[in-house]
Amino acid sequence: MTVIGVLGGAGTVGRVAVDRLAGYGLGELRIGGRDIDRVTAVCRATPGAAVPVRVDLRDPDELRAFCTGCRVVVNCAGPSYQVLDTVARAALAAGADYVDAGGDLTAVEALESAAPPELAERAAVFSAGVMPGLSGLLPRLLAAGPLARLDGYVGGAARISELSAVDVLLTRGPRFGTALAAWRDGRLAPGALAPLHDVTLPGFAGRVHAWPFLSAEFARLATELDVAEARNYTVYVTDAIPRALAEAWADDGPIERHVAAVVAAAEADLAATGPYYTLLFQAVPAAMPAPGQSKAPRRLILRTPDSYALSGVVAAIATREVLDGRVEPGARSAAECLDAAAVFARLSGDPLVTQAEIR
Repeated sequence: MTVIGVLGGAGTVGRVAVDRLAGYGLGELRIGGRDIDRVTAVCRATPGAAVPVRVDLRDPDELRAFCTGCRVVVNCAGPSYQVLDTVARAALAAGADYVDAGGDLTAVEALESAAPPELAERAAVFSAGVMPGLSGLLPRLLAAGPLARLDGYVGGAARISELSAVDVLLTRGPRFGTALAAWRDGRLAPGALAPLHDVTLPGFAGRVHAWPFLSAEFARLATELDVAEARNYTVYVTDAIPRALAEAWADDGPIERHVAAVVAAAEADLAATGPYYTLLFQAVPAAMPAPGQSKAPRRLILRTPDSYALSGVVAAIATREVLDGRVEPGARSAAECLDAAAVFARLSGDPLVTQAEIR
């Protein structure tokens, strides 16, 4: 019997991952979390075999016991800045593959810095969520040929928990990305872009604010696709969150004292539009297609009412790909190892996706 372990299975991301994995019928689910009552409730609501396990990922013995016997371990627990490669190492040591709904380049680098021998035979997939994740995967569908320009707009209105707020506040510095920068002719172009205020964008509700932030993920994508110019924006429905982040980053004190302000700013956005999250990508080919040659798609829109829940869907899809043997051994991000067309097709039919358009 194939056993799939899901850590953080009672959280917003984990519950959805559990639901989709149960629907796939890939094997028995082992659902882990610190609150055994919540985990047990998730198991009771899950069709098929699901076993609740109390586990604190900060406890090496509990984590080792949870991973033992699993074919793959899916981590939906956070915060990412604390998890890093901790769960990945425990999963690999137990002989399991690994999928992380969060994580980023820093987690991959941490695992590879002293790579366990099991990594030569097992896959460790990080950033199997919405952003990073789909934000680096889906634009590949627009790159049928060389691109003169690729623009990404990702954001909307979503509730931010206190743990997520800490992650947001820590996501700064060159290892994560560069504000106001673009990617031009194979290199970073600092200060090349200015914020876009009170603009309309396809797939977004009303008028929004788009703040340039060239993420490390988008820069790697531009390099891989040999894009002449790449622009990446984080989109907010009001200026409440950018203002709260600016105040926090200008303060030399502990970030914890700004968590409440970020949470409140997210609530202000929700009050303005209601919950939604959009990924919009637009591409300009480097050359027009030859006569008789079909045009490549130039715009992709994916919209959901809940980005956290959709991350659970992405994690489940990545897990299925790993179990089906379509992901090679080694540590990499989901954007680098999943099939963009297959993921988009599966997302298009998921009830959490309210708009999926490519043209």
